[in-house]
Amino acid sequence: MSNPLTELLVEKGTLLADGATGTNLFAMGLMSGDAPEMWNEEEPDKITALYKGAVDAGSDVFLTNSFGANASRLKLHDAGHRAFELSKISAELARNVADAAGHKVIVAGSVGPTGEIMEPVGELTHANAVEMFHETAAGLKAGGADIGWLETISAPEEYSAAAEGFALAGLPWVGTMSFDTAGRTMMGVTSTNMAALVAGLDNPPAAFGANCGTGASDLLRTVLGFAATGTELPLIAKGNAGIPKYHDGHIHYDGTPELMADYAVLARDCGASIIGGCCGTTPEHLRHMRTALDTRPRQSSPTLEAIVAALGAFSSANDGTGDGDTPVRKRRGRRAA
Repeated sequence: MSNPLTELLVEKGTLLADGATGTNLFAMGLMSGDAPEMWNEEEPDKITALYKGAVDAGSDVFLTNSFGANASRLKLHDAGHRAFELSKISAELARNVADAAGHKVIVAGSVGPTGEIMEPVGELTHANAVEMFHETAAGLKAGGADIGWLETISAPEEYSAAAEGFALAGLPWVGTMSFDTAGRTMMGVTSTNMAALVAGLDNPPAAFGANCGTGASDLLRTVLGFAATGTELPLIAKGNAGIPKYHDGHIHYDGTPELMADYAVLARDCGASIIGGCCGTTPEHLRHMRTALDTRPRQSSPTLEAIVAALGAFSSANDGTGDGDTPVRKRRGRRAA
């Protein structure tokens, strides 16, 4: 089905997405523990600056400040009833930036996980999850988002519920999962599993892929896994800017703009056609990524050795698809950087 993102992808071949939300908002004064989504109303100029920073750096697609704008996460800030409203405001601010860009830029409505664990492991029912995703997606659509962008999902049940929520809202979507546990998501999904999941959905995404995780090397190994399945859907790579390090009371990512430029072209060569950064990625990183994608010729798919040589070692010995690779990890909170 045609949508603005797919149309621009056909036109340009490769799209540059945006960078981090949390990293850049923390630099603007957001405090740890605060809900970034409240800034849509309280600090609209700063959210506009966040969006404009990505567009000015060359992004073709940028995400709204609505990652945690669902009833479950917002209730932690006594705002569970405001999911639609805050999502709508985030998209309205983004629409203004995109419309003023002077060229076609896609507003992608960010939708993160609910923060709860679904049945049968947890208590969140499928119906309630669909309702939450529908509410957020409807708000984003009302605010002018071109497409929904599901991200940092770990459980296939939640990914499927989100697909239904987007369908109810009538909003086309793309979706990524976070492969942060030795090549798998925290709930055990591999790249092969995800490709099969996407293929079986009644309302499949217009593109799918991976975001966040551990480091850029690991993420590209996952992208190679997607490509190996033979999927015909566009692939998304949105890796972190290096590895997080704690310094002077703050988390910093060690990936330089030059490293992220290398990552961007390697992601393209691995098969991704929508490429951005996640935690730690600033407009300066994006500018280098834009230049690299525009000036460096496309190469054949890189070997794992070439990825390691350019971006650093993998965090695990394999991509999680081998026997005996079923790691256990504590559940993580919101995407914070």
